[in-house]
Amino acid sequence: MSAKRESKPKAKAKESTAKAEGKRKSPSKAAASGKKATAHASGSNPPASTTTAATTLHPRVLDQPVFAQPQPTADPTVFRVPHPSDDAAYKEIDKLNAEHKLFPLPFPAPRGGVEPQLTLAEVMGDNATAIDRITAAGQLVFHALGDCGSTKGPATQNEVADKLTADFNEANASEVPQFALLLGDVVYSFGEGQYYYDQFYEPYRDYPAPILACAGNHDGMVSPEAHAASLTAFLRNFCAETFAVTPEAGGLSRTAQIQPGVFFTFEAPFVRVLAIYSNTLEDPGVISNPTIGSTQLDFLDAALKRVKAEKFTGALLIADHHPPYSAGGHGSSVDMLAQIDKVCEANGVWPHAFLSGHAHNYQRFTRTRTADGTQIPYLVCGNGGHGLVKLAAQGAPAIRAPQIMQAASATTDQVVLENYDDTNYGYLRIVVTATQLRIEYHSASDGLNTKAPNDYVTINLAERKVAHFVASDLGHPMAARAVRALMRR
Repeated sequence: MSAKRESKPKAKAKESTAKAEGKRKSPSKAAASGKKATAHASGSNPPASTTTAATTLHPRVLDQPVFAQPQPTADPTVFRVPHPSDDAAYKEIDKLNAEHKLFPLPFPAPRGGVEPQLTLAEVMGDNATAIDRITAAGQLVFHALGDCGSTKGPATQNEVADKLTADFNEANASEVPQFALLLGDVVYSFGEGQYYYDQFYEPYRDYPAPILACAGNHDGMVSPEAHAASLTAFLRNFCAETFAVTPEAGGLSRTAQIQPGVFFTFEAPFVRVLAIYSNTLEDPGVISNPTIGSTQLDFLDAALKRVKAEKFTGALLIADHHPPYSAGGHGSSVDMLAQIDKVCEANGVWPHAFLSGHAHNYQRFTRTRTADGTQIPYLVCGNGGHGLVKLAAQGAPAIRAPQIMQAASATTDQVVLENYDDTNYGYLRIVVTATQLRIEYHSASDGLNTKAPNDYVTINLAERKVAHFVASDLGHPMAARAVRALMRR
């Protein structure tokens, strides 16, 4: 196993996995270089430049959440805080890895007991009107993407964030996204507070909705050259107890998110998302072992029991960073999936879909359960702005899709790689109604005015099988009838 590093931008993304992470930084140099604020297009105040400064300053507490800036601003062309090389730190990590001395790290218990819960209404500041509007429209739309942090500069993150924001320009209000869920690795390389401004707050400065996040391995990793606690900046910026503008926001308006911790149930109209933390190893993902305990398995058990007890009929999603299935770039987290499957089997409750990041590309799998023939899409969306990684090994032919990755047997489920994109950056647009779950993949390179997905899958919620999506009537038939009526006059 080698520590994950950033690859070159999309146009030059032909490196092997081992070479896929370019520049790294020396933490000893980061503090000094962080003091050099570069001229920036947004015109806002500079961010806190070091972790020490960020922890010394106090967050500005507000009564209500704030999302986008009052007025859109031009995309930045440079980082405010330069991101020097990580070579020294990664050499130490590679050595520890080779000696099998890297282990999952403990994390703070979330607020809220065995099954911490958070609602869309709460993250919107108890905006009941907004929730009523979603329910009346009959569908919820939201975004999901992972590995959005970049150490190379703002260009790739701008490309994705600009297209995400363009999705708010809709003729029909029911098509407007209500939130985004980041699938881990928000800030590279070690989740440092001084890089939150450039890698999170600035790219999403014009995104006018809440942003939640699963923590990724890079969000929880600790550089062997730094004296830091795991997840410190992530917890401050995504797991705050109140709406507050943190020092990392650097003068921008977005308030910290109020997630109860690194695992929790997120509830919104028509959907529940079980967000889990797959810890700090490069591979595999780990949610339970003697070091970190079994609190996440207890959480999943409690959440699934509640789904069953309440006879919840909406879409049930599990989201984390490390993918249960991956065809390349990073391996599948087999033991993690087995633990999750065991809890699902014990409760007789399975997710309608599973969302992950980590592999720096887009992949979509269909798992057909031998037990009952139901189908579960497993999607990897790790091309949210970080360097891309090809599925095929360097010099090998491109992988053909669709193809069976795991054959069905009496004890195993069939798993098919349906589609993938290892050439472009992109994101997921998810549409949930009372009867269906539709997950679309959109390539950022398609441009701001393209509204058609590059790939998609729909699940019938009751039957738990792949289905044809029942499209919304957005007014075209009525407009056509009006035109025909005018022509007949």
